[in-house]
Amino acid sequence: MADPIQIKASLGHLHTWLFDLDNTLYPATSSLFPQIDVRMTAFIADFLKVPKDEAFRVQKGFYRKYGTSLRGLMLEHGLEPDVFLDYVHDIDHSVLDHDANLDTALARLPGRKLIFTNGSERHAERVLDRLGLADHFEGIFDVRAAGYIPKPDPETYKIIVKRHGIEARATAFFEDSPLNLKPAAEIGMTTILVRHGPDEAAAADHRSHRDADLTHCHHITDDLTAWLNAAAKTLGR
Repeated sequence: MADPIQIKASLGHLHTWLFDLDNTLYPATSSLFPQIDVRMTAFIADFLKVPKDEAFRVQKGFYRKYGTSLRGLMLEHGLEPDVFLDYVHDIDHSVLDHDANLDTALARLPGRKLIFTNGSERHAERVLDRLGLADHFEGIFDVRAAGYIPKPDPETYKIIVKRHGIEARATAFFEDSPLNLKPAAEIGMTTILVRHGPDEAAAADHRSHRDADLTHCHHITDDLTAWLNAAAKTLGR
C-alpha cells in the first residue's frame, strides 16, 4: 500500500486541484459505477440488436480502443451521444453517502478545485450532492464540454486548460486511471494515482494497475482523504 503521508515538500507551486469523478472521489468498491456498467451493456445490446454477452464485449473493446464506449459507438455506429449519456446515468445515486472526512480535507486545501470527468455534468452534480462536496468545486468539465472527445485523448486536456485558464505546471490531477494521468504529466501537471479497493474490482472494468506503466504517476495513494490532509499540512494549512 502506498503511504499517503509521504508527501514531497514540492507542492507549494500548486494552486489548482483537478479531480476525476467516478472511482476517484468515491471508492470503486461502491455499488454506483457497476450500475452504469450494466446500463451501458443493456443500451448497446438494444442499440446494436445483439445479445448482452456480445454487447459487453463491444463495450469493453470500445473502452480500450477509444477511452470510452460512447466514443466508439459515435465513431463506428453514428450514435447520438446525449441519448446514451442520459440512459447510462439514470441510476440510483442514493448508494453514496456524505463523506464528511473528504469534505473537511477538501476545505483545508487552498486554491481552485475542478472536476474533469468523461461522464456528464448532471451525473457529476448528483454525485457531488450525495457526497456533500459540491460547494468545493468551481466548475465541472464533462465529456460534452470536451466535444465528446474523452480522456486520455491529449486534445481534451488542451481544451480544459484553455476553457478554465489552467496553468498546467501549477495543477495537481487526481485519477484512478493511470492512462488518463499520462497526458496530464506530459503537459506538466503533478499527477496522483488514486487506488480504491481491491485490484479485482478495478480489473472488472479493465482498470487494473497490475503491470501498468506508472512512471508518469508522481504520487500514488490508497487513501485520497489522508493524502489531501497530508498535502494541506505540507502547505501549512
